[in-house]
Amino acid sequence: MYFAAVVLAVLSGLFYAASHHEIGSFGITMCQYGSPFCDNPLLVFVGACLAALWGAFVSVR
Repeated sequence: MYFAAVVLAVLSGLFYAASHHEIGSFGITMCQYGSPFCDNPLLVFVGACLAALWGAFVSVR
């Protein structure tokens, strides 16, 4: 679950950079297909936080 949290956190950063036109033509393509996430990358970051919390909750040590 931590892997999913890290992937979502990286995607959140990419969507943030794409929404501010910082990663060139790749950002334009990202925002074309994932426009809700470019408009509000906080949604993806909240998903990453929830995945990390869930991973911490269900981990057995």
